[in-house]
Amino acid sequence: MTDYPTDDTLMGLAIDEARAATTHGDVPVGALVVVDGRVIASRHNERELLGDPTAHAELLAVRDAAGVLGSWRLEGATVVVTLEPCPMCAGGLQQARVARVVYGAADMKAGACGSLYNLGADPRLNHEFEVQHGVRADECAALLSDFFADRRA
Repeated sequence: MTDYPTDDTLMGLAIDEARAATTHGDVPVGALVVVDGRVIASRHNERELLGDPTAHAELLAVRDAAGVLGSWRLEGATVVVTLEPCPMCAGGLQQARVARVVYGAADMKAGACGSLYNLGADPRLNHEFEVQHGVRADECAALLSDFFADRRA
C-alpha cells in the first residue's frame, strides 16, 4: 500500500503557495492538484499580476494539471485550495471532472462548495465531486485577514 500525503500536509503546501501571491499584490490563495498522492500542479492567485479576472489559483492549477496529464479530464484528481472555491472555480472543477476538493477557509460571501452554493453536490449537473472542508481553516483564514489588514493600514 502506498503512503499518500495527508490533507493536512497537502494544505501546508497550498498555504506556502498562497504566500507567494502577496509578492505581487494578489490575494493569498494557493491551490494544488494531486493525482495518486503526487502534486502535479501548484499555483496561487495571479489576478493582479496578469490583469486577468479568471486567474484564480484553482483554475490556474487545473490548467497546468490538464497540460501535465494531456487531458482536460482530471478524473481521480484532488484539488486542495486554501479558500473555498467561488462559483467560477467550482464550475471549472466540476467541468474538469475532479473527484475531490479539499479547502481550508470557508467563504461566506462567495463560497460555492457548501457555504452559499454546493456545485459539487448538485445532481442536476453532469458531475459531482466530494468536498472536505475546514482543513487548517484557521491558518488559511489568518493569511487572508492579515493580507487585508495590511492593505487597510
